[in-house]
Amino acid sequence: MLEVTALPLAELRERSSEKWREYPADVLPLFVAETDFPLAPAISTALHRAVESGDTGYVASRTPLASAYAAFAQRRFGWSVDPARMRSTADVSMGIVEILRRVTQPGERVVVTPPVYPPFYDLVSEAGAEVQRVPLRDTGTAWELDLDGIRAAFEDGATAILLCNPHNPTGTVHSRDSLVALAEIADEFGAAVVSDEIHAPLVQPGTPFTPFLNAGDAAERVGYAVVSASKAFNLAGLKCALMVTAADATTAVVRGLPIEVEWRTGQFGLLAAVAAFSEESDEWLDGLLRTLDRNRVLLEDLLAARLPEARYRIPDAGYLAWIDLSGLGWGENPARRILKEAKVALHFGPAFGDEGRGHVRLNFGTSPEIITEAVERIAALVAR
Repeated sequence: MLEVTALPLAELRERSSEKWREYPADVLPLFVAETDFPLAPAISTALHRAVESGDTGYVASRTPLASAYAAFAQRRFGWSVDPARMRSTADVSMGIVEILRRVTQPGERVVVTPPVYPPFYDLVSEAGAEVQRVPLRDTGTAWELDLDGIRAAFEDGATAILLCNPHNPTGTVHSRDSLVALAEIADEFGAAVVSDEIHAPLVQPGTPFTPFLNAGDAAERVGYAVVSASKAFNLAGLKCALMVTAADATTAVVRGLPIEVEWRTGQFGLLAAVAAFSEESDEWLDGLLRTLDRNRVLLEDLLAARLPEARYRIPDAGYLAWIDLSGLGWGENPARRILKEAKVALHFGPAFGDEGRGHVRLNFGTSPEIITEAVERIAALVAR
């Protein structure tokens, strides 16, 4: 089995991306959702070939991207999706905004489910709509959609929901039953569901994942999915995502977007995504998932031993840990003290909504050594 291991810290500090340039060299950066692994070999090969041949022009009007994703979705999720119902764009955020602009009118309300990826609030505003918060329900052992709250929001006039599936920052994979129910509620009120599924390739084996558009007939009627290889394969800087639909009416909406929306797709992003979605990269992705599985358990063990006041649930997907540090008494935004005194950069919990007060988000898509050092540095603050 292929082992996917993080690069040494010295090599990582040679990178020029946001993760490794935002803070000084004495800070361990575990905030932004970039990973510390080498690229999948098929991606490296594709990009090297493009550089060597000078294949750096405009994205073509006909590419293998949609077919590559359709094959990937069939292999990984058991989902049959029509390549003819997809269009590419620069990234998931752009796809979300462009779809929301078509399915909502200025000033209408879009439901979000905090704690949630902070740009969601800005994306709704950028599309000309207003945010309506319906927080996830905390059952005590897991998080789930508040379907009653979402229904009430639609009854009160909200016209769309921006879904995060799998959910960032909690790593929750919404159940098929909850997605079916959500689709039926949205269908009843004529509301749209825009599903951000950027973390879908990172669902751990043994956890069933249901793409929203595969959650029944109602989901096909009301749904739009925006997908990308960027989170699983660390390609965010290359700019490529797909907007996916499953019904004639929704497909018409996406086909009606200006051609410039599609032309913003990055050429290198497209070439890398095709390689990522190919069967050739499956072994690498499986190896990555095994590494992340070990890391998420390691983090649980470290927190239990060194920071027992912390509350953390192992995520179903991804490499982001949502950790409640309110028991330490470090205020609404404990990441500030951790950054200043422990030199560990975590994502500020309150940025995810009011539900993030006292929380931090930690990126464990790195080496066990860095995870261990980060927890040790934070624990040392408690001992002072």
